[in-house]
Amino acid sequence: MKTIWGEKLNKSSVLTEYPRPQMVRESYMNLNGIWSYAITDSERPPDSFDEEILVPFSPECELSGVMRKVAPEQTLWYQRRLELPAGFNVGRVLLHFGAIDQIATVYVNGTEACKHVGGYTPFSADITPYLSEENTILVKVRDFSDTSYHSRGKQKSMRGGIWYTSQSGIWQTVWLESVPREYINALRITPLFDEKALEVTVLAEGSHSCSALCEIAGENRISFQSNEPVKLYLQSFIPWTPENPHLYDLTITMGDDLVKSYFGMRKFSVQADSDGIKRLFLNNKPYFHTGLLDQGYYSDGMYTAPSDEAMIFDIQTAKDMGFNMLRKHIKIEPLRWYYHCDRIGMLVWQDMINGGGDYRLATVSSPLVTGIHFKDNHYKWFARDDAQGRQQYYRELEEMIAHLYNCVSIAMWVPFNEGWGQFDAKEAVRRIAKLDSSRTIDHASGWHDQFIGDFKSIHIYFKRYRFKSDKLGRAVILSEFGGYNYRVAGHSFNEQDFGYKRFETAEELLTAYRELYKNEVLPAKKQGLCAAVYTQLTDVEDELNGLITYDRKVLKLPSDKIRQINEELIRS
Repeated sequence: MKTIWGEKLNKSSVLTEYPRPQMVRESYMNLNGIWSYAITDSERPPDSFDEEILVPFSPECELSGVMRKVAPEQTLWYQRRLELPAGFNVGRVLLHFGAIDQIATVYVNGTEACKHVGGYTPFSADITPYLSEENTILVKVRDFSDTSYHSRGKQKSMRGGIWYTSQSGIWQTVWLESVPREYINALRITPLFDEKALEVTVLAEGSHSCSALCEIAGENRISFQSNEPVKLYLQSFIPWTPENPHLYDLTITMGDDLVKSYFGMRKFSVQADSDGIKRLFLNNKPYFHTGLLDQGYYSDGMYTAPSDEAMIFDIQTAKDMGFNMLRKHIKIEPLRWYYHCDRIGMLVWQDMINGGGDYRLATVSSPLVTGIHFKDNHYKWFARDDAQGRQQYYRELEEMIAHLYNCVSIAMWVPFNEGWGQFDAKEAVRRIAKLDSSRTIDHASGWHDQFIGDFKSIHIYFKRYRFKSDKLGRAVILSEFGGYNYRVAGHSFNEQDFGYKRFETAEELLTAYRELYKNEVLPAKKQGLCAAVYTQLTDVEDELNGLITYDRKVLKLPSDKIRQINEELIRS
């Protein structure tokens, strides 16, 4: 089942846009397209590569041209031959992978260049020492899916209901860039809203002289040293908001290296309003987050959007409906997705990816029925009794935060959801706050509240929602609710229906949706509710509770009708 972008996909021009808008160089060579591949029953390299795959689409999805499942005991191999254009190498050549699920080893001309564990964060390697006139890139992938403790998101070997078809291998852009011998590894950009300043750190190997040029800070370059934060003071600025997502350009140089970036001046916090009620604040003012759960799955590309336009469509359609926030649920998107949220004006709650062993139904469902929340240091109850798995979670958590730190639109981190592999949430919050003090944290979305942090975070599906203030005085967020099911004939994944309340017509769905907001969400907001996340933006496989069909071809409800409800919610 293809999207409109999948139907017109050009195999020789796949996701060619620059993949890292937060740090742009002129040097860029896109390696998406046709690669050779093989699947073996051992970790011994194949004797030949006789089949083709369209990268960066996983072999399990339609757009890859393969539609073949890679079993946990198998090894997936990719091969690509290439020659560098004349003059491309200006000192070093870096090979970048946006994401490979789950464990990847990369060889260049027969030599191991790097290895990475984790299916959702990017990695790169300096391949300069291994290059020759003609080059062969070989990628070895192991994906244990849900048979190990590794992060897996909503993937499951036996899909169904809220769990989706597992996918493997390369699923984000592969690309090359050339940099000088001494180059900028990364930027760390922090808006200091109250200080009217921007803090910038250039991360590099060793200490080097750097300079920054920012239009709003004046025409003079600011000089500083790498690996040391510098503040650029701003006489005045336009605050970034979803209603006015104003971005400023930023240029950084270090020796012969030059990168271009951007930033927005905004502040996220939890404060008491004039009535003493804890609420979410944006730029020191109360701001209600009305959002959608966004899984980021596509009917033809699964984890991978078929085009840049497809990513824009999801964000812009949510915006057109009057939503100001998307909860990116159990997935890390390519950096271009966050860039589009930054420029279009869409707040993001970013979930960390869940992992661990097989989840016990009693653990992940008990609070829904009994209201009882377990202490999350009972590792076995939460399928987290593997110490190596817990350490791997922390490594990937830190990688995610470093990777997404400069994204203007991300307002909140969500380390755990509904007890899926949850453990030591207090420690996770401590680590996140140490890495990033500029955003809020929902320590346990849904249930298994550890009675810490700024939020009481609740999920309501099977009963009427009535607001209750938190006994600890925390802000109250309805981080999932709704999930109303409506099947659109000819635009569904299969004959299975999963949702929390089923409707036969679009008119019935609209009436129920209106009543849900009018009778439950609007009154709760007036009493103190500070955010609401409806499930969900799009259908995903069995789940038919999206406002848009899985193939993105049908909006189940008129945008203007949904927008009216959101405008009333925001005004109230």
